[in-house]
Amino acid sequence: MWSNLPFELLANIFSHLSPDSLARAKSACKSWHTCANNSPSWATLPWRQYPPWFLALPTRNHGRFICAHNPINDSWHLLPLDFIPNPIRPIAAVNGLILLRETTTTALQLAICNPFTRQFRHLPKLNVTRTNPAVGVISLDSANFQVYVAGGMSVASSTGGGASYEPSLEVYDSVNENWKTIGSMPMEFAVRLTVWTPNESVYCNGILYWITSARAYTVMGFEIRNKNWRELSVPMADRLEFAALVERNGKLCLVGGTSDAGACIWQLEETNNWRMIEKVPQELWARLFGGKGRWGSINTRCVCIGGAMCLYRDLGSGMLVCAENGTKWAWHWIEGCGTIKGVKLQNFPIKGLLLHPYLASSSFCLNK
Repeated sequence: MWSNLPFELLANIFSHLSPDSLARAKSACKSWHTCANNSPSWATLPWRQYPPWFLALPTRNHGRFICAHNPINDSWHLLPLDFIPNPIRPIAAVNGLILLRETTTTALQLAICNPFTRQFRHLPKLNVTRTNPAVGVISLDSANFQVYVAGGMSVASSTGGGASYEPSLEVYDSVNENWKTIGSMPMEFAVRLTVWTPNESVYCNGILYWITSARAYTVMGFEIRNKNWRELSVPMADRLEFAALVERNGKLCLVGGTSDAGACIWQLEETNNWRMIEKVPQELWARLFGGKGRWGSINTRCVCIGGAMCLYRDLGSGMLVCAENGTKWAWHWIEGCGTIKGVKLQNFPIKGLLLHPYLASSSFCLNK
């Protein structure tokens, strides 16, 4: 009976499976594998009814692989990245894919990959060659996205001119597959986006935000429609030992804290004032930085998708995860990754991403 099911019916059944269950179903036979890879339903049902996976990517030369945490059965898996030709650094997750930058060159060269289907492709070169710009990502729908690049240092000219800050902004559209220069910015913003801004952006209500990495923290935003720049102050800006922006229920939120006072979450109101909406449980916060005091707090990172939020430090120290339950915040602890299938792993700094695994072949990665 199963071998004679219509393609559309089988695809509908597959669309309700969790990612790990679907992976097992794909390996059952050739026809199921073909159905799972080519079903049009994957574009609209990327398993967002299930919790997202946490992907830990090394930030230094610790190998080319991903340690992936499956929240359904609380297990860690190793995903090799040997299909990627050059060393990379992760930037952001978008639509089940990972935006990367190559580290073999100082000039920004972006690429995209799906670590679950082992697909990879380069994005075209930017219109302006630049180093260390701020990078932001916007998901347009379940299949398409935009990448924004702002600031950075231009390359020194062949006529003897030195490198300078680049006060322009470019956008890449996955539909048109090209870069377009869309505006300029104050030189002061170009400097801060280049020197003090990590590649961690948040898109909320038509504005793409970045937070500076230097204390006192500030937030810079780019209004997509009218192409205006804005600057926002940050609560406890000169005291926070770590700070990160997240989007929650259509609102911009700030997660930040100190080793002694703990961590809080503030929400930006329509008046551009911040209101504290949650405090991280102190016992879990203390467990996260493991008694390392201020040093542990400074190295804390945060990543968020939908209603899920994760605070982490490195691969082995464990993670503090928050999943909203209606109007309540449910905090729980996840042990770090020390071993995978009996193989002990070295602890190292990571870049954490939350995404819903996309197990069908990505048409974007195929369109090289």
